[in-house]
Amino acid sequence: MNRSVNRTGIEGLSIYPRSPVTQGSSTFFLGRWQKDGSKVLGIRGDSSGFVDIVHDPSGVVLCPLSAANAEILRVRLPWLRPALLGLKTSAGFGDRLGLATPGHIRSIRETPAGTEMIAPIFAQQSVRENSRTGRTPQQVMDDAMWGVFQEGWRASWGADADHLKTPEDVDAFAKAGYTFFTIDPGDHVDDSVEELSDNELEVRFRAAPWQALEDTPADLQRRYLDGSLDLPGLDVTIEREQLLRAVAKYGAAVAHTVSMYRHLVNTIGEGKFELEVSVDETESPTTAVEHIYIANELRRLGVSWVSLAPRFIGSFEKGVDYIGDLGVFSSEYSRHAAVARALGPYKLSLHSGSDKFSIYPIAARHSGGCQSSPAGPT
Repeated sequence: MNRSVNRTGIEGLSIYPRSPVTQGSSTFFLGRWQKDGSKVLGIRGDSSGFVDIVHDPSGVVLCPLSAANAEILRVRLPWLRPALLGLKTSAGFGDRLGLATPGHIRSIRETPAGTEMIAPIFAQQSVRENSRTGRTPQQVMDDAMWGVFQEGWRASWGADADHLKTPEDVDAFAKAGYTFFTIDPGDHVDDSVEELSDNELEVRFRAAPWQALEDTPADLQRRYLDGSLDLPGLDVTIEREQLLRAVAKYGAAVAHTVSMYRHLVNTIGEGKFELEVSVDETESPTTAVEHIYIANELRRLGVSWVSLAPRFIGSFEKGVDYIGDLGVFSSEYSRHAAVARALGPYKLSLHSGSDKFSIYPIAARHSGGCQSSPAGPT
């Protein structure tokens, strides 16, 4: 390589103006070759640990944007690692092709008080999406990280392993350093209970996975039907038929979520990740009583989570506004928000939440701003 240094950097290399950062005795920056548009990591100073490096006569070291170099850069610049976001209002950006994170960052910077009000989740993909795009969890993470580096983003950001269905799904995301795991027990939700007769419902209730739930039908009914259920700020009476339908519909989903959570604890460690529970990809809306059952049972079984995505009433299609009665949505959302306050606090998540402009004010009003809105089709 025989290039000289000019005012903007190495000849033929445009340096992204927000990327340069000095840490210790080294300066790092991201550059783009004008000839072919490819990007490189530039280092002036200590380049130990980086691989496949090329020494330019100017004294700058150039490195490819490889997974190995991404990991070393994360060690040198810790803010390039995703963080735990807690209950701060968050938004998932869902960069499907690994190209959009710089634009996402510029968009949130241009939002009034954006960095104070919204915690961005830049790396966000599901197993299903990765299989369709041919990307791996590590590639998604690294692409988001290079975007963060390019734009000089220093605030916290998240990485969501979205819609995980099996323990095997978890492992590759955990290895890649994801911090937020969305468990999707939708395959274990039984929507058919809506049509069952009383006798059929009784049979389905008795067939729930009681051993996995560490429970019995008698103990469960005592908890919910004898008036001892403590739900601060929530005035609700649960009828036996409502309880049976909640168990028949969501019992297996609760058991599966507990199993997935315990696998995450064993894999990553308790307190080192955040959990979202998602039952939104089902046919029938989640009622307030069903929400109470899901959250209360997860809490009883030792699950810790920061966000829950019920199946809200109405239709959430991709790329268009909410389809449904806004008055009904507002009434139902307020009930779910009350449950989240009583049994949490935790965030309510609007899946496929992008472009749903008509319901954002409703959600913010009822939740007090404590919400999560994954953007993409997960």
